[in-house]
Amino acid sequence: MEVVPYKDKKSTKKEQVAEMFDNISSNYDFLNHFLSLGIDIRWRKKAVKYLGDSSPKMILDVATGTGDFALETLKLNPDKVIGIDISDGMLEVGRKKMARKNLSDKIEMLHGDSENIPFEDNTFDAAVVAFGVRNFENLEKGLSEILRVLKKDGKLVVLEFSKPRRFPFKQLYNFYFRAILPKIGKRISKDKAAYSYLPESVGAFPDGKEFLKIMKGVGFNDTECKSLTFGISSIYKGQK
Repeated sequence: MEVVPYKDKKSTKKEQVAEMFDNISSNYDFLNHFLSLGIDIRWRKKAVKYLGDSSPKMILDVATGTGDFALETLKLNPDKVIGIDISDGMLEVGRKKMARKNLSDKIEMLHGDSENIPFEDNTFDAAVVAFGVRNFENLEKGLSEILRVLKKDGKLVVLEFSKPRRFPFKQLYNFYFRAILPKIGKRISKDKAAYSYLPESVGAFPDGKEFLKIMKGVGFNDTECKSLTFGISSIYKGQK
């Protein structure tokens, strides 16, 4: 069964995900760092290092949100980073962030759908996705679109939550993720569904070897998975 944020609504997953992120956009950055104890910042730094040897000049950040991963990729000294997202609320927060940092020319944030990326084939040297692939309505279609817009030998790096499997961290993680996190998220974001959807979507996501199999299935080569912080998240990479 498809996991969606608002189970009482008949709209599509894509529409619901956009609505959810619009609802929580003003508090998203604070909650992200607070609920992860700031570990998400270190995860992004590690993920970007996977692109260091390729020196990409054009980078696409899919499901960019407020642009944190796009900002991290600037360490690679690209000519341009383009972030796309289906949530106008998140994009608005991100654009203000880029304006404050005088980076609006370097990082462009556009409304865009992972399953219909508004760029021609072979446009980007690299693509990144942080905590976004599990929200794709059609995972294979989204990955295929990313592959399409990558140049030959272009790289994809995905950072996504995964499921710890070792005792006792698995049990501690599940308790925090399912009992504590949704309550804090609901209180601060005022959206009772958003932070219940988070553990549900992570639980339903085909992580680890399953995700690598999907990447290979759509055409990515040299796929690899690196587990982070006892398996809370993983970095996946592949090449066109």
